[in-house]
Amino acid sequence: MSTAHNKIPATLIPGDGIGPEIVDVVERVFDALGSPFAWERHQAGVNALERDGDLLPQATLDSIRQTGLALKGPLTTPIGGGFRSVNVRLREAFQLYANVRPARTIIPGGRYDNIDLVLIRENLEGLYVGHEHYVPIDGDPHAVAMATGINTRAGSRRIAQFAFDYAVRNRRKKVTIVHKANVLKALTGLFLETAKQVATDYEGRIESNDRIVDACAMQLVLNPWQFDVIVSTNLFGDILSDQIAGLVGGLGMAPGANIGEHAAIFEAVHGSAPDIAGQGKANPSALLLAGALMLEHKDLHAEAQLLRVAINDVLATEAGRTPDLGGSVSTSHFGDLLIDRIRG
Repeated sequence: MSTAHNKIPATLIPGDGIGPEIVDVVERVFDALGSPFAWERHQAGVNALERDGDLLPQATLDSIRQTGLALKGPLTTPIGGGFRSVNVRLREAFQLYANVRPARTIIPGGRYDNIDLVLIRENLEGLYVGHEHYVPIDGDPHAVAMATGINTRAGSRRIAQFAFDYAVRNRRKKVTIVHKANVLKALTGLFLETAKQVATDYEGRIESNDRIVDACAMQLVLNPWQFDVIVSTNLFGDILSDQIAGLVGGLGMAPGANIGEHAAIFEAVHGSAPDIAGQGKANPSALLLAGALMLEHKDLHAEAQLLRVAINDVLATEAGRTPDLGGSVSTSHFGDLLIDRIRG
């Protein structure tokens, strides 16, 4: 059991909508795991905007900068009004260059079974740098919309090395480089060229190949088992990671990790679902699985394994599933069932 003096400081962001409900489950479950983290609770998203006048308050940024570690519930960015995505701001503020999205079958018997793959997405470059503008023509101020994508050699090398190192560390067998270099010859050609150069450093340890993004999307539907670790640019990785989540039951089962050199933020990648907030219908699995990634990040592998086994056991029958998975278990009771499994 952890004691107060050896707990790991970490920032906890409840978030919006269903966020506080699923974060409450995570806190209780982590208590059952021995309370490995000393949580500093801070706000972001709409709740923070209403209270502090900022979607991402300075106190939250300061806490993450101090702890270097955060777990966050889903955040809402208001549509319009010039608000920038809180998630993008966090990635930029802490240079969280690697987005890690594992997908693993937990509930058997679906359309796709025995899925176990990982998508690693470059998180700071590509078209998501947000360099956009309009060109007015004939009195129409929005006649032409233009966007500039930026990939750098250094950024491409960094994410490729991260992907191959991840594969070695987690005993994976293959890395697939996903691109659109047949059309975007400079923007993604540079990414492909650099990643293939990195691959040569891992010959004999990790197999590698490459796929054009549209072919990859089709092959993920036809035969997802041919993939192991996928590494791609920002936009393509964003799209493919949600597609991959669909192979294992949707975003409710999809954890995410955002890794930088000096900080790491773990999250449920689904939205804040305000339509079911406060009704006890939310599925905490994605945030709990993100918590397992966070435990592994701090070398707490036994606790991560215990948590994953508990989730597998609870979801093995309909009696342990939340409404989105065809059951009727409430958010809070799902947490109770996990705690019972963990405590044996």
